[in-house]
This record gives sequence, C-alpha cells and structure tokens, in this order.
Amino acid sequence: MLRSLSHKTPSLLFNFNFNNLTSLRTTLTITQAFSSAVSPPSKAIVYDSHGQPDAVTKLVDIPGVKVKENDVCVKMLAAPINPSDINRIQGVYPVRPEPPAVGGYEGVGEVYSVGAAVTAFSPGDWVIPSPPSFGTWQTYIVKDQNVWHKVNKAVPMEYAATITVNPLTAFLMLEDCVTLNSGTAPLAAILVFLVGDAIVQNGATSMVGQCVIQLAKSRGIHNINIIRDRPGVDEVKERLKDLGADEVFTESELEVKNVKSLLGGIPEPALGFNCVGGNSASMVLKFLRQGGTMVTYGGMSKKPVTVSTSAFIFKELSLRGFWLQNWLSTDKAQEGRKMIDKLLGLVHDGKLKYKMELTPFDDFNTALDKALGKLGSQPKQVIKF
Repeated sequence: MLRSLSHKTPSLLFNFNFNNLTSLRTTLTITQAFSSAVSPPSKAIVYDSHGQPDAVTKLVDIPGVKVKENDVCVKMLAAPINPSDINRIQGVYPVRPEPPAVGGYEGVGEVYSVGAAVTAFSPGDWVIPSPPSFGTWQTYIVKDQNVWHKVNKAVPMEYAATITVNPLTAFLMLEDCVTLNSGTAPLAAILVFLVGDAIVQNGATSMVGQCVIQLAKSRGIHNINIIRDRPGVDEVKERLKDLGADEVFTESELEVKNVKSLLGGIPEPALGFNCVGGNSASMVLKFLRQGGTMVTYGGMSKKPVTVSTSAFIFKELSLRGFWLQNWLSTDKAQEGRKMIDKLLGLVHDGKLKYKMELTPFDDFNTALDKALGKLGSQPKQVIKF
C-alpha cells in the first residue's frame, strides 16, 4: 500500500518521519483516502455490437474510475440473466444502451466506498440499483448515490439481486390493473365466507408466474395456471400447488369445448396474465368472465395475440399491456422502493420464494447457455461474483 502511494504521489511521503508512529498513522490515513478516491479495477461482461449473446459477449478488464463526492462504489455480489438482458444484447429491446456496453440490469452489491458528500450509505451496506440500471454484470460499479437503495442483509443475496424485474412486475399487475376482491376466512360470529376473485395466467413456471401464485394466495385471490406440456409435468404441477396454485392445467388439457367446466367452485377469473402469446394467450381469454381483462407483459412464443370479434363485442373483454420500465420511468421511484422492501420482507418471512441457480462469475458462459435455453429447461440463472 505504501509502495503504491509512494509511486503515485512521492511528495506526500517526503516530509513524513517513519520513526514516528503518528506520522505512520497519518500516512496510512492518506493512503486509505487516496485508494478510496478511485474504485478497484473491475471485470465485466461487455458486448461491442448487438447480436447473439453467446457470440458477442466477452470478459474484459476495466480500469478503476474516480469516485466523486456524491458517488457510491459498489462491489457486486450477484446479478441475474433475465430475458430482457438477452434482448438488449440482441438489439431488439425497446430501451437499451448503445454498444460497447456492460450487460445486466439488476443485481445486489455491497458498498465498498463512498464519496465525501455521501451520508446515507456506509461500507458494508447491501444495495440494489432502484430503479434498475444498465451494467450490473461487473465486479465493481460506481454511480451516483441516488441510483442505490439499501436493502436488508438478512435476505439471501440471490433474492435481493432478483427482487425488482420479476417480483415487482407480479406485485404491480395484481395491484394496479384491476381492482380484485380478496377472499377472507369465515367470520367467527356468523360463519360467512367472503369469496375472493380469481385470476388466470400462462407461463406459470416463470419467475413472475411463481410470484403471482404466492401473492394472489396471500390476498385470498384464486389462481388458475396454464403450463406447456413437458416431461415430468406432474412434478411441476405439484411444485406450483405447493406455492399456492389452486389449479394447474397443461395446454393440451384445455383443448375442450368449455374450459370453464374445469373451474369447479372457483369463480370465473376477472383478470388474466399473458407472457406467451399465440394459442396460450387464447386459452387465457377463454377463462375470463364477462368484462374481464387480459394483461400482456411478455411474448415468449413470439406469436401474436389473436382475439375473436365476439370476445370483444359479446364478452366485452379488455386487453392491455404492462411494462415495468414504463411504470418506473414515471415519478414512482420512491413508491417502487417501498414495494421492493415489502417484497423482501415476504422473502425474509418465507412467504415468497422462487427457483434459481447461483453460478460463479467464472462460469458465466455456462449460465448464459442455460439462460438461452441451450441446455433445456433451467431455473433462473443468477451470477455470483
């Protein structure tokens, strides 16, 4: 450390008496201040042009950058590979950084150092970029203090790293799109049940889908779930029911004349969520009650949503979209942070969970192959730095 400081600023050492303990302490203080003014060098996953992520991404070394007075230097702990991250690298996502760019959009890190004017954060704090911010696939990040939101260190890092894009989407779609009536337990005095509304969704095994199941269940809202046919489907159904799913159907099981005959005692859904498109979206629409609403937030099949004329005229169905980035780009950043804290509280209490796989940063290429679907169906990939 002292050798490094001497090399950088020899004049600082010229007047120090190293036989004097006070002078040595002063030297150490100056050394620490000097080193904290510049971030450590970083390793990052970078792409120089748009294209297929496994072809255009590479690991590079990035020199340290100056930590200005309002900046926070964060040592990243974990960051996921989301479908939107892949789409940004491909150049097909509506909002994306121009290459060359560092990949990643959300994650969690530990404060390494802070600028002179920063008082809200201290080294050792866990923070997430909120709203999310480009460039989380690197070992150190320096950004203005307003970018960061402190989170509870008692929550597993993989949940802190992934709490924004998918769980917050599920939370907002349930809260903001349609007013849903929650069910209640029987009132002790009069033994009356208040029956809650119902929702239906495809893509139920996705992270958003898993969160929708649990959040709906916690509110007493029934949930009907559609999954694609696959090997081991019974195990998948059981896992979703363990999360709180009321019903789980494969797409082939819904090839019947009247899907509503499968509902049993569950009310016809007032709200549907679609992240697949094509025939799967049509199945969601078939479940909806008169005047119901389907919200589309993804299109994994890359097939269009097709709606019959009669569904609009006679059932008065409504269709709308949801994009988290639009919601966060309004003046709702602080409101979003409160929701994130609430979701992390549910995680901490064991009331919100989803399947993930932590992969060391050194094995990024393997994690990327899994995220791209090259190795079959895989859990959400989360990079651990």
